[in-house]
Amino acid sequence: MANNELILLDFWPSMFGLRVRIALAEKEVKYEYREEDLPNKSPLLLQMNPIHKKIPVLIHNGKPICESIIGVEYIDEVWKDKAPFLPSDPYERAQARFWADYIDKKFYWPARKLWTTKGEEQETAKKDFIECLKVLEGVVGDKPYFGGDNFGFVDIALIGFYCWFSAYETYGNFSTEAESPKFVAWAKRCMQRDSVAKSSPDQHKVLEFVKVVRQRLGIE
Repeated sequence: MANNELILLDFWPSMFGLRVRIALAEKEVKYEYREEDLPNKSPLLLQMNPIHKKIPVLIHNGKPICESIIGVEYIDEVWKDKAPFLPSDPYERAQARFWADYIDKKFYWPARKLWTTKGEEQETAKKDFIECLKVLEGVVGDKPYFGGDNFGFVDIALIGFYCWFSAYETYGNFSTEAESPKFVAWAKRCMQRDSVAKSSPDQHKVLEFVKVVRQRLGIE
């Protein structure tokens, strides 16, 4: 499969884009990165993802793969020479997909509300976020990664959020380490991987970005 015909349309602080970047790095796949200006989306993005008009979009040999989790699965299926992200056992594979879905449906929204809301709505988001953290902490437990000894699908789905944690903690006024020490231990293990460390933006850079967005939204 031709790696040189691979383009990723992305936005640097996106935790969803990070999934695809980390997956490509894990498989050691070379690609062309194109940064999108989301208020002024490129004609290519609108052409390649006309339904959602969102990043990330992976374009392989001119064909678009939209939605980050679908992109990670696609990368896993196409580049099979490296360790797979999903387990071979059908039940374990279904469980991995379940937890990735949980992250998108249950974890993302309170995380977003931590920095986009104030007052009672923010307090509710904080409670929900910490509850989700504890659920995920219970799943990873004392294992090195969600899939056991191997870094895989659920780790890729979740670790992209970690670069946002300074923002979550700053505006939510809590400590992740105090609330979920095993979650933080897992995140630090992931951050030791080249694929994660080299793909992830600095937490303080993301925090500065969040400050600007909050000012633009009139929250600050």
